[in-house]
Amino acid sequence: MKDYLVKSLAHDGQLRVYAVTATNTVAEAQRRHDTWSAASAALGRSLVGTLLLSTSTLSGDEKMTVKINGDGPVGAIVIDGNADGTVKGYLHEPHIHLPLNEKHKIDVKGAVGTTGTMAVTKDMGMKEPFTGQVPLISGELGEDFTYYLAKSEQIPSSVGLSVFVNTDNTIEVAGGFMIQVMPGATDEVLDALEKKLAEMPMVSELLREGKTPEDIIYLMFGEENINILDTMPVAFECDCSKDKFYGSLATLPKADITEMIELDHGAEAVCRFCGNKYQYSEDELMQLLNSSAK
Repeated sequence: MKDYLVKSLAHDGQLRVYAVTATNTVAEAQRRHDTWSAASAALGRSLVGTLLLSTSTLSGDEKMTVKINGDGPVGAIVIDGNADGTVKGYLHEPHIHLPLNEKHKIDVKGAVGTTGTMAVTKDMGMKEPFTGQVPLISGELGEDFTYYLAKSEQIPSSVGLSVFVNTDNTIEVAGGFMIQVMPGATDEVLDALEKKLAEMPMVSELLREGKTPEDIIYLMFGEENINILDTMPVAFECDCSKDKFYGSLATLPKADITEMIELDHGAEAVCRFCGNKYQYSEDELMQLLNSSAK
């Protein structure tokens, strides 16, 4: 199944409902960063959560960075997202494997930690980006994205994030949903939603059964109560390039560039987000040194 996200309204616009399948997106991140099971699940949930958040709150060329700083062994998680459904991200310690939790699931809470913060920075083309920050309340991440939306965006929401990791650390399925309560939603609708969420299987279980994002939305609300607004592809995509890193090298002190030439006879830049490596020869560094001297 191709990765894609569905935007919809439920119950005549009383609820905004998004659902996404992001298996290939998370699998690409796992491959690039060589993450182990607990790290794979934590990074995957963060990528899916950012997809849901960025596609629902951004437009045009606006960008978003989600930083999750918990006290768990994976360390900080950093995800960039935008309005068009592409994300990129990394975590500081990719090689984390933990015993299963009490529910015999991957211990995402243990990997992320329960003390720390989630910060969401939006670059909306203004002079200064806007950052909203909340404390971590769970470490499971779905609840943390939910808490962020309620406290920082003032939108009552429910976010479900799920990643199924195979025994060889590869990703079998990944996806999630986000439900936002619109002004004027009735108690009847909210009570029915609360009951449905309590009995919903994990998104990963539904995806493993072959369910689509539309199927998941219909399961929650019934097809007759849903108005599908849009579908859009999603993907792991990094915009790094040799030229961009070359520009960063140009900001280094001349002494550092000279040292690269004399000691290393070149330089290598590695993108934290995707792992791509870019090589710079002595000649390229000399050109950089000479141009900065002018």
